[in-house]
Amino acid sequence: MDMNDVAARGLVLLGCGKMGSAMLAGWLRNGLPQQSVWVIEPYPSDWLKAQGVHIGEALPDDPAIALIAVKPQMMAAALPDMKVLGNGRTLVISVAAGTPIRMFAQMLGDQTPIIRAMPNTPAAIGRGITALIGNENTDEADLALAEALMRAIGQTVRLDHEDQMDAVTAVSGSGPAYVFHLIETLAAAGVAEGLSDDLAMALAKATVGGAGDLAENADDDPTQLRKNVTSPNGTTQAALAVLMDPENGFPALLRRAVAAAAARSRELANE
Repeated sequence: MDMNDVAARGLVLLGCGKMGSAMLAGWLRNGLPQQSVWVIEPYPSDWLKAQGVHIGEALPDDPAIALIAVKPQMMAAALPDMKVLGNGRTLVISVAAGTPIRMFAQMLGDQTPIIRAMPNTPAAIGRGITALIGNENTDEADLALAEALMRAIGQTVRLDHEDQMDAVTAVSGSGPAYVFHLIETLAAAGVAEGLSDDLAMALAKATVGGAGDLAENADDDPTQLRKNVTSPNGTTQAALAVLMDPENGFPALLRRAVAAAAARSRELANE
C-alpha cells in the first residue's frame, strides 16, 4: 500500500484538533486530494470547513487509512465509530498518547493492522518528531506509509518494541514543555540580573531556538558544541559548573523528570 492507494481508497481522520489539523494541512499541502479525506469531528473549526474534505459524511467502505487523533479520555466514546473498519485491509494509525496497541486490538479486532505513533507539539510548525511501532499484522509497506504520512509534520523514527514508547513520551512527547520552561527560567534569571522582561524573554527565546537549530544541523554533536562555547575559566564555564553538578544540576534533575514522565505514561496505559 502506498499514497496512491490512500488517494484511491480514502483516509479517515478521527479527531481534528491541533494535531489532526497539523497533519491534515501537511497531507493536503503534499498533494493528497481533498476528496480522499473523511473527517469525523463533532466540532469542526472554520479552517477545517474550508478545506473541502468530507466532514460528517458516511465513511468509505474500505479506506486505506483510519487515523485516530482524539484525546485518550475520548477514546472509548470515539472508537465504536471505527469498529466497522477493524479486521480488514484498513491500516489503523493512532497518535493518541498513553493508549497501547492492545486497547485498539480489543476494540477493533485482533486481526487489525495497527500502528501506534507518538508525535510532539512542534508538529504544528512542521518541526515535530514522531516515533512509530506496528503490531504483528503490519508489514514494511504499512510502516513506510505511516512514516510518509507523519513526515508531513516533521521527522520520524522507528521503535524496536512498544515498551520504548513510555521513554519516547517522556523525552520527545513531553520534552517541548521542558524546553519552554527552560526559556521561562532563563528569561527570569536575566531579569534578576537587571534586564527588562521583554529583553530577557527575547534573548532567551532566540538563544534556545537558535541553539536547537544548530544542534540539529551542525556536524558536531551537542557535547562538542557545548565545548566550543566554553572558554577555560570563562563565563560559560562558571555557569556550567552549576548546571553540570552531578547532584544538583541538569544531569540529576532531568533524569528524575524523565523518569517521572515515563512512570506516569506506564500508569496511564494501565488505567
